[in-house]
Amino acid sequence: MKVLVINSGSSSVKYQVVDTEAERPLVMGLVERIGSGGAILTQRRVSDGARIKQSGSILDHRDAVGAVLDLLRDPERGAFTGSEGPDAVGHRVVHGGESFTGSVLINDEVEDSIRDCIELAPLHNPHNLAGIVAARFRLPDVPHVAVFDTAFHATLPPHAFHYALPYVLYRRYRIRRYGFHGTSHRHVGRRAAELLERSPEELRIISLHLGNGASACAISRGKSVDTSMGFTPLEGLAMGTRSGDLDPAVVLHVMAREELTASDAGAMLNKHSGLLGLSGISGDMRDLMEEEGTSDRARLALDVYAYRIRKYVGAYAAAMGGVDAIAFTGGVGENSAAIRTRALQDLGFLGVEVDEERNGALTGGEEGHFQRGPVALLVIRSGEELTIARETERVLTS
Repeated sequence: MKVLVINSGSSSVKYQVVDTEAERPLVMGLVERIGSGGAILTQRRVSDGARIKQSGSILDHRDAVGAVLDLLRDPERGAFTGSEGPDAVGHRVVHGGESFTGSVLINDEVEDSIRDCIELAPLHNPHNLAGIVAARFRLPDVPHVAVFDTAFHATLPPHAFHYALPYVLYRRYRIRRYGFHGTSHRHVGRRAAELLERSPEELRIISLHLGNGASACAISRGKSVDTSMGFTPLEGLAMGTRSGDLDPAVVLHVMAREELTASDAGAMLNKHSGLLGLSGISGDMRDLMEEEGTSDRARLALDVYAYRIRKYVGAYAAAMGGVDAIAFTGGVGENSAAIRTRALQDLGFLGVEVDEERNGALTGGEEGHFQRGPVALLVIRSGEELTIARETERVLTS
């Protein structure tokens, strides 16, 4: 099956065509600056590395999907022949709330339910929905499937997803921990089991998705039993520009002293905190690694980042009664051997020992092991699009 995977943002559409039989992408592309006269569409075909970059007026997501389909159907530059198209379309949707605990075939009722979840993810779901509406308009005779970031974490037990707040807030407003990066953590759990040549049901895995956004997940016997992101993607690890965990009274105190509105406070926590806020230099890990030798604040930001990861590893090992494997993915997790070493420092009591030579060799998309001790240490390539394509096929064939 050839699945068009779509990930829609506010002014962008990221896409891949994935061959689920071969389990590999055929093309990868991105439409940027939607809504402007200078929108840019870039695409790379995997088979021959052919790259395309074109610009023009793309006013909305419907135009963007139309431009993508025109390019994909181009016999010389695309992924299909003539008027052919994808067998199905898989859509990334950030938040499914408690309505969706798995991937689903999209119809009008599902669209309405995704719209109902906008209040839980106002920065993401409206744009995901715009992509769904646009793609269903352009491809009305092709099945469309919604794959939710939150669905993998639907197996969290109540003691893990409830906050210690008045229960009425959960009943009225669905305030609880949902978790995110679910498609990534699902892929890591499956791929780790393949690399270890063991069944997922035998393993206790800590999955670390480290990029500009970052999260940890405890995967016990194939199921998510805890994860660091919560009601929103703000909770948990320190990230590029997000604060991660903090005393909620800090927010109230700063709002009062600085006379911040709720919108101001949200911007501070999501866009001006994390590595950027601590360092005052950048939220990009590469910049901070370059500046660490001459900047105390860059070094502080990196120390906080690694320490938070280490704390979650210890907590999740306790939550699962041990750990068999720790797996790194995402832009930072896959490419920064130094961060992997720092995050795993002083964890020998858990059976974690790093093979530094092997660790240093695992960059640039290389997968593999780098442990010397009994706990497997893995680097796994990001596979969110492949997971969405697999889920799309599963929904349509089960």
